[in-house]
Amino acid sequence: MDANLPAGLVSLQSRAAGIAAAILAPNAERVDQDAQWPATGMEALGEAGLLGLHVPRSLGGHGEGLLALSVITEELGKACGSTSMCYGMHCVATQVIAAKATPDQEERYLRPIAQGRHISSLALSEPASGVFLYLPRATFEHAGESFLLNGDKAFITSGGVADSYVVSAVAQGDEHDPSTFTCVLVDKGSEGLHWGKPWNGFGMRGNSSRSARLHNVRVPATNLLGREGDHIWYVFEVIAPFFLTAMAGTYIGIAQSALDGAIASLKGRRFAHAAEPLADNPVLAHDVAEMWLRVSRARQLTHYAAKLGDARSPEAVQALFAAKIEAADAAVEVTRMAMTVAGGRAYQDGGPLQRAMRDAQAAPVMSPTTHLLKTWLGRTALGLPPL
Repeated sequence: MDANLPAGLVSLQSRAAGIAAAILAPNAERVDQDAQWPATGMEALGEAGLLGLHVPRSLGGHGEGLLALSVITEELGKACGSTSMCYGMHCVATQVIAAKATPDQEERYLRPIAQGRHISSLALSEPASGVFLYLPRATFEHAGESFLLNGDKAFITSGGVADSYVVSAVAQGDEHDPSTFTCVLVDKGSEGLHWGKPWNGFGMRGNSSRSARLHNVRVPATNLLGREGDHIWYVFEVIAPFFLTAMAGTYIGIAQSALDGAIASLKGRRFAHAAEPLADNPVLAHDVAEMWLRVSRARQLTHYAAKLGDARSPEAVQALFAAKIEAADAAVEVTRMAMTVAGGRAYQDGGPLQRAMRDAQAAPVMSPTTHLLKTWLGRTALGLPPL
């Protein structure tokens, strides 16, 4: 635990760590092997009040920001990357709802979230726009007091399982004008919402990261988030900061779990012909130091970026871009090194280190990808807009 965190956040961190140890870790292998959505873990997080991390206190939530999100997702990521990602995407969706929630939306969505009775997620990515999740091609049109949605979505975390989805769309005929980007809430089970095949990924296998087709999905106008066409603001002021922070925290947790596993392996093994444990080997100690440095750098940068974001500093944008880049690089490299340090046993037992390595491979390619973030970071460092 980090004693430098605010007392209230330390308490939430301790609560998350307890759930991770008691619920997530014992179920992580089954979640991974069976590509099973982590219902038990998400239910436990709801019962502990953690689903309402970003719900305002006035509505029964914790009213926390980016720093809390980075801390909680790291704790969960240490035990189960899939659960952490499902939780993180729920938190991002919650913040999108809360940013400009109407009184009706507060009662129908935010209060149930705070009570642990509602899970939300994001439906932004599309097969036609790839990593450019801020350029949707799904369309909406007015139909009386409703909207009709049509289009295809991809890589929806908790797809088919969450209770609601933040769906992006543009007005018909304006598919190439991002200024018309609009978000609405689509409830689970809506008529015309058709899910693709179950998720069967290389890593993050419990995410239920599915595709969906929207065919004349009717959504009440009261489910509009903010105003029509103002959602570029949502992307860079709400979605990007919370999305990047949730992913960074998750992947730092995965990297830390790999480091912990490597250390345990080195402390617990010795060769029959030598008296000292493998931990005394200077080459292996060097590798452990390198892993420790990578994890610590990523964590410190992420906490720094999150604090800037919570303070609404203009420097937060660059720091958040960098945090996800650093966390992704750390997860990939630390899990690779941990597998090497642990030796052949790590490759044969199908255990936590293998799972961490597979989960980490998603880090650089989850949109915004590392390549895209480096472009944005470079442009902003040059005094240019990211896009």
